[in-house]
Amino acid sequence: MFKYQILIEYVGTNFRGWQIQKKGKTIQGLIQEKISKILREKIILFGSGRTDTGVHALEQSAHFECEKEITNTDKFLNSINHFLSKDLVTILNIKKRNKNFHSRFSARLRIYNYVIINRLSRPVIDKNRGWHIINKLDLKMMKKAAKKLIGTNDFSTFRASSCRAKSPIKTMKSVKITSKNNRIEIEFQSQSFLQQQVRSMVGCLKYVGEKKWTLKKFTKVMYSKKRISCAPPAPPEGLYLARVIY
Repeated sequence: MFKYQILIEYVGTNFRGWQIQKKGKTIQGLIQEKISKILREKIILFGSGRTDTGVHALEQSAHFECEKEITNTDKFLNSINHFLSKDLVTILNIKKRNKNFHSRFSARLRIYNYVIINRLSRPVIDKNRGWHIINKLDLKMMKKAAKKLIGTNDFSTFRASSCRAKSPIKTMKSVKITSKNNRIEIEFQSQSFLQQQVRSMVGCLKYVGEKKWTLKKFTKVMYSKKRISCAPPAPPEGLYLARVIY
């Protein structure tokens, strides 16, 4: 058996998320089906993690095993992307990996970006590619709140009720907020995340930016470990899985 890792870029708008479900179109299901047809054998695709309905990826990572060796990777990429292009999905790269590699369990760091379009006019080019917020956000206060998230903490406040993670304790390596031309990007780095954690954190940072919450209130909510205290999660269209590092 041969093992291959693929890097995937996709627009998640028209999908029910990454993971295969009984009903609805998923990214995992689509790619798995197309690779199986090209290789003429049934393959199972394993992703680095799930992305929810409407969430995008700049470089999702996944792997599969197959009986036949892929000798011409350029030909494989051209073939698979021919079938995926109409769904706004593309395979960026394919690499042969050893038997110990696993796209999910071998990951050392996951990087997510959240995009906010902060202006009066609704976005046209970036429609469904970011969270449109009309109220001017206070970036200075948001950056102060973001620093509170760094380190090892119990992130129960930001955890979806349907989250299946064994522990709510995660280590946030970095949270960076940058802004240019009314476009705000928030980058989160951690080995792993809870379900809806990033979107929930962004929702709370937005409250700080709008001055609905003080820094003291944000800190109190974070350490309360109560989901009910959390601000409404940011919408999925602004979230991107940027990169997975091994």
